[in-house]
This record gives sequence, C-alpha cells and structure tokens, in this order.
Amino acid sequence: MRFSDKFGQSEANILMDLDEAKNRVEKTGREVINLSIGTPDLPPDKFVMDEVSKGFLDPENYKYGMTESPELVDAVVNWYKRRYGVELAAENITAVNGSQEGIAHIAFPLINRGDTVLVPDPCYQIFGFGPTLVDADMQYMPLLKENDFLIDFDAIPEDVAKRARLMIVSYPNNPTTAQADRDFYVRLVEFAKKYDITVIHDNAYSELIYDGGEGMSFLQTEGAMDVGIEFNSLSKSYNLTGLRLSFALGNADIIKRFRAFRSQIDYGICKGVQNAAIAALNGPQDILERNRAEYKKRRDFLCDGLNRIGWRVPLSDATMFTWYPIPEKYGNDDVKFTFDLLERAGVVCVPGSSFGEHGKGHVRMALVRPCETLARAIDNIAKSGILQ
Repeated sequence: MRFSDKFGQSEANILMDLDEAKNRVEKTGREVINLSIGTPDLPPDKFVMDEVSKGFLDPENYKYGMTESPELVDAVVNWYKRRYGVELAAENITAVNGSQEGIAHIAFPLINRGDTVLVPDPCYQIFGFGPTLVDADMQYMPLLKENDFLIDFDAIPEDVAKRARLMIVSYPNNPTTAQADRDFYVRLVEFAKKYDITVIHDNAYSELIYDGGEGMSFLQTEGAMDVGIEFNSLSKSYNLTGLRLSFALGNADIIKRFRAFRSQIDYGICKGVQNAAIAALNGPQDILERNRAEYKKRRDFLCDGLNRIGWRVPLSDATMFTWYPIPEKYGNDDVKFTFDLLERAGVVCVPGSSFGEHGKGHVRMALVRPCETLARAIDNIAKSGILQ
C-alpha cells in the first residue's frame, strides 16, 4: 500500500498525543485536569440554544445551506457596524465551517505553488499547515517577548518581503496572548501595500481583552479592505465552538474567489446553525462581558496561585489562554515538562514548541475550568515536586 509523500507521513497533532497520555493516566484512577484545548466550558445563552432547538425541528433546515440567508448577512453587517464601526455589504462576507477550516483553504484561490507566505512563529498550527497544502514557500516571522510578541516589520528581509504574496496575522494572539494596537494595524496595511501582499487576519479573540483596551478589527484600519480579509468566529465569543461557524470578511474580490473555490468542496452552512448565529449576533450581548469577567477571574486565580507555589508566570493580556515560561530547570525542553506535568501532577497543557520554533521553553494553558478546579491543579503541581 502506498501513501502520499507529502501528507501520508504527517505526524498527529500534539493534542492527540496528549490525549492518549491523558487517557493512560486516567485509567489509573487519577484525576486529570485538562487545560490543553481551548473549548469553552461556559454555556451559550439559553435563547441561542432555544433557537437552535427550534430550527432543527423544521425539516427544511436539514437541506444544504448553499448560501447565507439574508437574515444572517444582515446580522453580520449590523454586528460589525455596532461593534467596530465597519461598513460591510453582502459581497464582503462569506460563512465558513469555523475559522480553522477557512484558514486551511484560503491560500488555494490566492497563491501558486512556490509563492512565499509570511507566517508568525509561534502561531496556531493551521496558519502554517494551510499554506503547505498548496506547496507554499513558508517564511516565518518571529514573535519575540522584547517586541511584546508583535510582528517586527523591519526585521523581515527586503528580498523576502518582495517575494511574499500572503501574510497571516492574528491578534489578540494565540498562543502568546498578545494584543495589537491601532498603530500596529496602520503599519501592517502600509507594509502590505508597499509589497503588494494579501493579509489574512484571524480575529477570534477580540472580545477577550483584559485590563483595559478594546479588541479591534483589522478592517477598522484605513486601507485594510484594499489588502485583505479577516476571519471572525462565534466560537469563543458566544461559546459555540461545536457549531463550527465563522465568517471571512473584507475585500470583495478575495471573498468572491474564496466563495467560488469553496463551492467545489462544500454545500454551505447548515440552516439550523445559521439560526444560532442570527440569534447570537442580534440578541442581548451581555454574554460577552460575562465571559470576559469569568476568564479574567480564572487568569488572575491561576497566575496568583502558580506564583505563590514558586512558578514565576506573567499575567496574560488577552484570549482564553495563558502563555507561561517553563521552570528554569527544564531549560527549553517544553515537551518533557508538559509530559512530566501530566504524569506527576495530572495537569494537561500544550508545549510551546508545537506552535513553532520560537515557542520553545513555554507552555500554553487554556482557562477552561472553574477556579475550584484550577485550585486543585495548583495544589497538585505544588505537591508533585516538579518545581523543585
């Protein structure tokens, strides 16, 4: 039997390896506290769940979605206008089955084999994996602590910038939790225009910023619509990860070509799921503040607790994650620390190196458990002796 030279030998996502290790520990009867996957444990609003339940009682909603309903387009247009002050029209919007699916496929209608794509390092894995599907020439942009984990445009070699066709950006950032300000986005647009680069911005966490500041849309920046699009998801904002609903928004020409490409591989978003999005976007928005307040409480609790037991960690700026340097005795071996933490303390996190070379020496923890569970995690880490 033969397999693809390119993907037939692909390694499983690190989360699969961690899940197998977690299952082995659980079989011994020990509790495992899983802080690896960023799926909210908080419920959606009841009125959204009611709308989904109602929608799936209608046989018509089991047919192919094909296109976004006018009601869904209006809901997205109005939400972007209220939230960001951005004017959109139907030609600026297409729905996708979650941002991960959209980002996995966006390179297909935009670049050719061998074209250069600029990708941050560290980054959410699909940012790099997606362009490899079209045999892109990947060039990584280090996200460094001394630059507040922002892309340093001046550090991108001139010859690389001139070759680049596509650039993937994401703030608030997963995994580093950094956020970007207006000046950054102005520089991003200027850079993209100077080198004729298309920008893909992942905007999954704009509603999860702590300690002041307000999440932005890339499209708020003058000229952004000329150079790119962004993905905005309902998953983390409205606790709807399992429904897999996101939107690509921005430049009408990109959206037109992306929509045409996706018509070859997909039949549109399920109508029942569209109903959930309409309800969430049009309904009361206090869930956004509730989520923000709860994640901030968990962030503070976890950070304070780990510092108290001797693991020196910083406060995260944004997102539903934390980004921690590992204990000094492990050097940069975040993979060993991650699996030791699971075996000895029963706590699952994600090694930073799984997000890229510059993620080494860090781990990402998801704030997806209540404080009482985090308290047990902190206690287990302290008792494990892993910090000594």
